[in-house]
Amino acid sequence: MNEINEPLIPDEHTKNIGESSKKGWKSIASTIGILLLAPILAIFITVFIFQSYEVYGQSMETTLQNGDRLIVQKFSKNWSRIRGKEYIPQRYEIVVFDRPLFISTNGRDEVDHLIKRVIGLPGDRVVVSDGEVTVYNDENPDGFNPDEGQDYAKDIVTTPDNVDITVGENEIFVLGDNRTNSKDSRSFGAVPNFYLTGTATLRFVPVDNFTSL
Repeated sequence: MNEINEPLIPDEHTKNIGESSKKGWKSIASTIGILLLAPILAIFITVFIFQSYEVYGQSMETTLQNGDRLIVQKFSKNWSRIRGKEYIPQRYEIVVFDRPLFISTNGRDEVDHLIKRVIGLPGDRVVVSDGEVTVYNDENPDGFNPDEGQDYAKDIVTTPDNVDITVGENEIFVLGDNRTNSKDSRSFGAVPNFYLTGTATLRFVPVDNFTSL
């Protein structure tokens, strides 16, 4: 009896089962990949791009209120450092920075970050006297009042204390908008830029006060 060797050809039903099985495994692999990548992507975004922060305290009233939630943009700082450059925020920007150990929190050790407004830049001489702020620099040798004409300053009646500080290289001079109830560069001096976390760009809570900053 002659034995005939012929290739086995699967019928359509068997072929469909095989294809469905392959698609099923691909779907499972894709799902696992997404589950693994999602937290990594979230960490990357939080560390390098932007992060949500909650305002604690009254130092930035009336611009910001206790409990407001903000989006803090970190990309500019991190991109500058990747390129080997020092990040310098712009005057009037609201910045979040790590609380240096030398800044007392009056027992509120849970406050790890501070939020203030940039008033003085590297090279500026900032003088607080007679309730006003005056900034002197090469462009303004006679000085100017940085609060004049600014929306945030409409509720500022006075800026207490007597201060005369020249902001060093890679430092910023910061003030809270609530000048009579803010611990800022008037008390702890200029802030080194390496403490900076990022720039507040958006308030999203409360939702009825959603606004860019």
